[in-house]
Parts: sequence; structure tokens; C-alpha cells
Amino acid sequence: MNKDNGFPRDGADGDGEESADALLEATADALLEEELRQAAAVLDPVPDFLRQLAVEAYALHDLDARIAELTFDSLVDALPVRGVTDAPRMLTFRAGALTVDVEVTGEGLIGQVLPPGSARIEVLGGPGAARPVAVDSLGRFLSDDPPSGPFALRLRTGTEVIVTEWLRA
Repeated sequence: MNKDNGFPRDGADGDGEESADALLEATADALLEEELRQAAAVLDPVPDFLRQLAVEAYALHDLDARIAELTFDSLVDALPVRGVTDAPRMLTFRAGALTVDVEVTGEGLIGQVLPPGSARIEVLGGPGAARPVAVDSLGRFLSDDPPSGPFALRLRTGTEVIVTEWLRA
């Protein structure tokens, strides 16, 4: 403070200079960030299909959906079998008392929901729309369209929505 009039002098207590420096630094950071975004958009643009996939994945976010945890993946948990070169990938997801077993092959998906009951399943993934898969009275389902790239399953039972973790086919 200036002892003569009681008002702060510029730089006397450091607040004026520090806030001006902080403002200049924040502005410089914002300008640099914008320049980097523009450079990335020109030099390494995000492919349209990937942008669409991200939008769809976010759009699928459902606060009421439970996540089915991956409890078994044959790529990680299974013991290799001698002589088998193209074994199907086996996956098990669990959400509470519900279990979903899935076999991923080059021809598609085969699986079963346990305990059996009425359910609707959609295969999520890629830039396309979710593909519905029929579930029979024993909880079995079959998809003739193999997933290519990241995929997840969304199950709709009578009372809840369950989404599996996303995996790469």
C-alpha cells in the first residue's frame, strides 16, 4: 500500500503483476492449444468412421445400464491346446446373477444368457448401427455377422439394461 493515500501501487504488493502474468500465460496457453488442434486436424485428422464410433459409444452411455464384467477371456485365461491353431475366442461376462457366455469365431457369435429368460441382445460396434440378435427360450443366441474391431453386447431383460465391456474382436 502507498502510505500517502492508502491505495495499492502497481507492483507494490505483487498482486497486479502476478494476475497480469497469469492472464498472459493462460492466453498464450489457449492460443498454443488452438494452434496444435488446427495442426493435428490438418496433419493427422481423425478418420470419419472413428469419430462416428466415438459418438455412438457416447450415445450408448446409459446411466441405468449395469456393466457386465469380463470374468473369462480364452486369449488370457485359457491354457493352449497343442495342435489347435485357430481356436474360437471364449468370453464370459457377469453382472450380478446374470452370466453371458460368448464364443467369437470367424463366422460370427454363438452364446447363451444364464439364467435363461426373455432378453434382447444387440451387438454394438463399428460405425454401423447396433445389430439385433435373437435369443431363444433357453437363452441361446447366434449372430452370423462376426464383429470386426471393437464390440460390446447390450442385453435388455424385462427389468434392466446390461452392457458388456468393450473388446477388440
